[in-house]
Amino acid sequence: MAASEGPLKGVKVLDLSRILAGPTCTQLLGDLGATVIKIENPATGGDDTRQWGPPYVEDAEGNRSDLSAYFMSTNRNKKSVAIDIATAEGQAAIKRLASHADILIENFKPGGLAKYGLDYASLAQELPGLVYCSISGYGQTGPNSSKPGYDLMAQGYGGIMSLTGDPDGAPMKVGVGIADVMCGMYATVGILAALRHRDQTGEGQQIDLALVDAQVAWLINEGVNYLTSGQVPQRRGNGHPNIVPYDVYETADGHVILAVGNDGQFRRFCDFIEHPELADDPRFATNPARLENRDALNAVLRPAVQAYNMATVIAELETRKVPVGPVQTMDQVFATDQVAARQMQIAMQAGPGEVHLIGNPLKLSRTPVTYRTAPPEFGADTQAVLNAAKPFED
Repeated sequence: MAASEGPLKGVKVLDLSRILAGPTCTQLLGDLGATVIKIENPATGGDDTRQWGPPYVEDAEGNRSDLSAYFMSTNRNKKSVAIDIATAEGQAAIKRLASHADILIENFKPGGLAKYGLDYASLAQELPGLVYCSISGYGQTGPNSSKPGYDLMAQGYGGIMSLTGDPDGAPMKVGVGIADVMCGMYATVGILAALRHRDQTGEGQQIDLALVDAQVAWLINEGVNYLTSGQVPQRRGNGHPNIVPYDVYETADGHVILAVGNDGQFRRFCDFIEHPELADDPRFATNPARLENRDALNAVLRPAVQAYNMATVIAELETRKVPVGPVQTMDQVFATDQVAARQMQIAMQAGPGEVHLIGNPLKLSRTPVTYRTAPPEFGADTQAVLNAAKPFED
């Protein structure tokens, strides 16, 4: 396989999903070389996120396109096909496309596609090798299966908001739709596993993925902390439940992150802030002791760190091999030489003009990701796809 083709070259994905979780998954599959046909509803002007702006891409004359920044974040390497699945013609078109596909992904309410004959049970009768991924708020089963699910609701129901925010403030969501994004990641893993099984046995299957299940799964150590101790975790702002000091600290001109993971690092940190006695104080000499005396320790550390500027803290602690880093704004992030070196900002040519996107973090040595097509304008590929004998061919 040529490196430029991508490891999923030849895999065909029919994408009936919208918003963020499903499109995150299908963009990742597309970056890895799969051909993705995105189905959009002509009655609504396509994926809801096309209207989730500003900002939008504008053409040379300043006219606004339907490419919102939100939409573009998860929809490159896809063809946009406008089909109304509520019509008999639309249902027939979807079934024809599904007959050519390896994967179908959808995020309708459980049972929502059955009335169109596009649910897994209906399609699997004629397409037993189809990998069919269903994403919903609460899953295809359980007492809440009929309820709608959105990222914010999943963050609330799944517990992450109870851990996020200032200890004395209100529960706080993560700044981006992380429940949706992580759900899309789990969907990608499940699809690739199901493809492996299909290639070995010829059997397709349905992947039932719930936004809330995914959210609960990535409670990770805090979830297992609770299951082990029976104690409900408390919000700690930027503090870590199991490591001290591991937090954001104010400097004279900004904020830094300190992640002191062991006692040796703590001693070297204390040497820098000119409080070497802290490393021998029984209250702080070990991580369990520091956890027990978190507030007393921070009462010393915070004013000590604030006496230095950010650059000095970072330079001096890096020299001492103490984990440290800046808290950066978006303009600072995308101006770094690290982002440039890792190609985490890319430019592509879309219909209205050049667009700037976030790159894929996967770095595969033999089959790298590819950026073949920019996020499409609504319905841009409808006729080409529907008139083609082999609709998934580029």
